[in-house]
Amino acid sequence: MAKRLIPSLNRVLVEKLLQPKKSAGGILLPETTKQLNAAKVVAVGPGDRDRDGKLIPVSLSEGDTVLLPEYGGTEVKLAEKEYLLFREHDILGKLEE
Repeated sequence: MAKRLIPSLNRVLVEKLLQPKKSAGGILLPETTKQLNAAKVVAVGPGDRDRDGKLIPVSLSEGDTVLLPEYGGTEVKLAEKEYLLFREHDILGKLEE
C-alpha cells in the first residue's frame, strides 16, 4: 500500500480539520454547533496547462488552511489516515488568521 500521494495536475490533497469537542477551559461543546468545513493542505500537484502548453501553477501550498464545499472530493486512505482529493477550482477559498 502507498504511504505518500503526489497529486497530478491541479489536484490538491487535504486533511479535514476536526472541531474540538472541548473548549480551552474544559467545557464540553455541544455537537449542534455549526462546524466550518475546513481542511489543511497536505500536498499539491504541479498545476494545469493552458492552450499554449504553459504551466499554470496551483495557487495553494502545503500547510494552507482552506474552505471546502459541503460535498465532493475523492476519499483517499493512506497509512490508516483519511484524506480528500479535490481539483483546485473546487476549493472555495483559503482561510487566514
